[in-house]
Amino acid sequence: MSNAPTFEPIDATLGAVVTNVDLNQVDDGTWGHIHAAFLKYGVLVFPGQHLDDDAQQAFAYRFGDRMEGRASGRITNQRKDGTLATKQDEAFRLQRGNEGWHIDSTYMPLAAKAGMLSALKVPPAGGQTEFADMRAAWDALDAAKQKQLEGLSAYHSLYHSQRKIGFVHNTDQRYGFHTQGAPLRPMTKRHPETGRMAIYAGRHAYEIPGMEAEESERFIDDLMAWACQPPRIYSHQWQVGDLAVWDNRCIMHRAALYDTSHPRVLRSSRVSGDPATELAPTFADPLADDFEPETGAQAAG
Repeated sequence: MSNAPTFEPIDATLGAVVTNVDLNQVDDGTWGHIHAAFLKYGVLVFPGQHLDDDAQQAFAYRFGDRMEGRASGRITNQRKDGTLATKQDEAFRLQRGNEGWHIDSTYMPLAAKAGMLSALKVPPAGGQTEFADMRAAWDALDAAKQKQLEGLSAYHSLYHSQRKIGFVHNTDQRYGFHTQGAPLRPMTKRHPETGRMAIYAGRHAYEIPGMEAEESERFIDDLMAWACQPPRIYSHQWQVGDLAVWDNRCIMHRAALYDTSHPRVLRSSRVSGDPATELAPTFADPLADDFEPETGAQAAG
């Protein structure tokens, strides 16, 4: 097989389908082509790879270090015994949260660089993963709106985003429900490798300093509703064996609705961001039980 994969651009501002490659055998030459396409397209879809856990983790390592506490796992509506979760199960409530547009791990001091999913079980209809191009959204803003956004930041909290859709979670030091505080992140991001600007917000963002809480919520909701529209979105209909990877620094994603009487199981890998560009100061999160700032973090007075 040639070391040059084939990249077929998706009919959107983001994304390409990659063929002529076996992700079990990625040499340095093949990786060079994949990495360049990853930066260009933001989302890469690899049909029919059928990787096992170890092979997926090996491929994820190509993108960088694993995310501590969330290196890999299952995004699923099945319990460990194989039965289907219900709204009484916390895992079910977290899956419902994934139906909102978001960037992974912005509620942690160190956000993710890249996300990766592969399909193990899929429902007969629905359950797509949808992606939205925040680079193209930034480019589509007028100069006045760009200038406004460049002056704004927002806090990020998984407690907040889950409570907003009706689910209250306890602080138990699981990933996301921590006592490290709410990161304060700029609402724009310059990509550390390409230099392109992007909108940086999503469902975990709240309370823009300088705005009242309700005004801030409306501002973020309206911005996301506008940004996540064609031609800036792609919806991937999963087939068992597919793998998708996206650049978490400039791409948002969400899960589409499906009939939860059917199983949906995706294997997830999350790649840690660079502390130089993805680490944010944290402030007291009123929805967490306590706040234990890490080195360099701050507590709001």
